[in-house]
Amino acid sequence: MESSAGAYALLPVTSPHPAESQPDRATEVAAARIEASAGATTADVVHEVDDFDLEAFTAVAARFGQDRYGSVVTPNVDHLIRYHEDPVFRAYYRSADFVLMDSRFAARLVLLLKGVSLPVCTGSDLTLALLSKTAAPNDRIVLIGGSREHAEQIAAKYGLQNMRHHNPPMGFIRNPAAVEECLKFIESCSPFKYCFLAVGCPQQEAVAERLRARGVARGLALCIGASLNFITGTEKRAPLWMQRLALEWLYRLLQNPRRMASRYLVRGPRIFLHLRRARVVLRKAATPAV
Repeated sequence: MESSAGAYALLPVTSPHPAESQPDRATEVAAARIEASAGATTADVVHEVDDFDLEAFTAVAARFGQDRYGSVVTPNVDHLIRYHEDPVFRAYYRSADFVLMDSRFAARLVLLLKGVSLPVCTGSDLTLALLSKTAAPNDRIVLIGGSREHAEQIAAKYGLQNMRHHNPPMGFIRNPAAVEECLKFIESCSPFKYCFLAVGCPQQEAVAERLRARGVARGLALCIGASLNFITGTEKRAPLWMQRLALEWLYRLLQNPRRMASRYLVRGPRIFLHLRRARVVLRKAATPAV
């Protein structure tokens, strides 16, 4: 069954839960302005990253449960720049339950500039691990973003018999009705094992935060960016030797220079100045009860 926005379920969707009122952008912007007026500057920015590599967090996600809501963000260089420059985005990250370093390049840069060694748990590797190793056939899996064909391909490949899929329209985050439709769809699928948010940054982080604010959804929501493109073969991932040398960014640039040049060559270098001014903290707190 489909809607005009591209939502459908591979099995019948359960009845929607009642939704609370949606926090609007004005409220978020107001909060950001309060932070700025309090004297926050880029020199005050603190990056907190959790001490989980792929194996450790896969185990955490496997036993997270469906009696509460949790969210995962996966910072790369572009996200770290946005974190410095956008207080609203910074608020999204601060509300996330788990912050996992997605970028080997960023991790090496942090070690070089700040002397802090960060474990890496890329969103692409994590998504693959959860789909192939921890998701049982009858687990409720929610996929936000991507085409219907890709959703069907993923469900068939990993034997997922209880997948739900919704593909919001382009630019949906600026359309309150489309945002509400997306949130209600996810909530109607709750409780879920995993909800993969693959609608790009900062849209996916905004959705994850609004789900938390509404208090209806239960399960683990993960902001995974382009991870599904690699799994379905829509985009080819860098060979292992380039991944290990922290050169995935270069591979993506060479594959699509018109699209990636601005991100990597124009915007990307700002990370050097931002990281010099910021603090980076590796959170070694005890693993939350799961």
